[in-house]
Amino acid sequence: MKRRTVLGAALAGAVVTPALGAATARAAGPGPSVSQTGTTLLDSQAIYFVSYDGLVNNNAFQKNGLLTYKGHQYAVWYTADRNAVVGRRAVGSGTWSTVKVGHTLRYNDSHNVISMGVSKVDGRLHLNMDSHSDGFTYVKSVAGLMDNPAGLSWTTSRFGAPQSTLDGLALTSQFTYPQFLSTPDGKLQLSYRAGISGNGRNALAEYDGTSWTNLGEWSSSTGTYTSEHGSSTARNMYLHGIDYDRNGRLHSFFTWREQNGAVMCNGGGITNHDTGYVYSDDRGRTWRTNAGTVVGTTGGSDKVAVTDSGLVVDPLNPDHSLMNQESQFTDSAGRPHAIISYVPGRFGQCTTNYVADRTANGRAFHVRRNASGTWQKTEIPVALGSSQRTKLALDKYDNAYAILPFGRIWGASAASGYADWKSLFDPSGLNAFGEVVIDETRIGQDNVLSVMYQVKSSGTTPSALRVIDFALPA
Repeated sequence: MKRRTVLGAALAGAVVTPALGAATARAAGPGPSVSQTGTTLLDSQAIYFVSYDGLVNNNAFQKNGLLTYKGHQYAVWYTADRNAVVGRRAVGSGTWSTVKVGHTLRYNDSHNVISMGVSKVDGRLHLNMDSHSDGFTYVKSVAGLMDNPAGLSWTTSRFGAPQSTLDGLALTSQFTYPQFLSTPDGKLQLSYRAGISGNGRNALAEYDGTSWTNLGEWSSSTGTYTSEHGSSTARNMYLHGIDYDRNGRLHSFFTWREQNGAVMCNGGGITNHDTGYVYSDDRGRTWRTNAGTVVGTTGGSDKVAVTDSGLVVDPLNPDHSLMNQESQFTDSAGRPHAIISYVPGRFGQCTTNYVADRTANGRAFHVRRNASGTWQKTEIPVALGSSQRTKLALDKYDNAYAILPFGRIWGASAASGYADWKSLFDPSGLNAFGEVVIDETRIGQDNVLSVMYQVKSSGTTPSALRVIDFALPA
């Protein structure tokens, strides 16, 4: 462990030069571009409060806060009076129809987001919301609602009563970070964390159209991690995402957060370290390293642990304020890509104030596996100017788009080996708060990047929540 951590410090300011030969083997398509096609208003008075440097309606780790399915787009948020609502519009329409689903936000905690998922096997919309290391609220629609949006009215009666379980299945009393993912065979899975920050485990549940099953935990919180400063014996794995590619492989990038601050050079930093990667070819039952070695079984005794070899694809010690839960995407060939961000070593080898140092000197990096199977990293050449997260998307030509805090969009072409990052959209007129939510599902369906953002406000004064649409290269 110590050897790997020292290597991380050495690489903190380094950037791997792209291998152009591997990236240009395919015929070059058009480069990245965005063309704004419209902006729609979800709510003129959405709830607004800042906690953990984020907003409950626009946390970048909120998987499927926006979702597109069969010609309609869906959005979820909390209103000024704390009601959880779902909006629906026909793709391209400027008007959203909204329904309340019978739940009100309990706490002013930005972790307590709403996440959506679709079970294709029965056409239901599922919501999981309002949780941070405690109980959750779950709501699902009637069967077929997502399959026949034109024929079924958009009313509260289409949704069942809020539940504190998954149709009777109790998962954990310490639940956080719901992320729904549709499986290639039409089922729906729910990824979540059991436990608390610094001592938690990732787990999966699965819905088959009839009932939910708890598949169990797949990451471990135990084992000893040692840096040059000290050791820690508890942690949790923070996912940058969990996504199926078009071939049915399940991918997940992650970083570790240690419970013991002794691993840091200074108590003002954050204990996140290393970027890791695992995949599964059996719907999340077993997990493998990039080399194909099995390192964990969901629900079994052997779980993915910090002491497992072969997990780390970009080493970094805990002294650089590495962000957790950033973003990932897979390209047309099923290769995994991620955005990570931290304070590079050229600005010093010890961050002492997590928010201030990331805001002053933080940079985002594009990490991906290339055609030859090796990992590469490219710095996106713009200061973050924020402590917050960046989202990643790829278009049908595999061009990369980084949606940075405040809604800035930068892009790089696959043809260049992602070496030509440039600014594509200046959001200065939006007055966006910081982190944004994107519709990951719409990009592949109609070649549009939808971004949900909330207007910056002060205190707890509600503000406008909007969706801005961009056409991507045809």
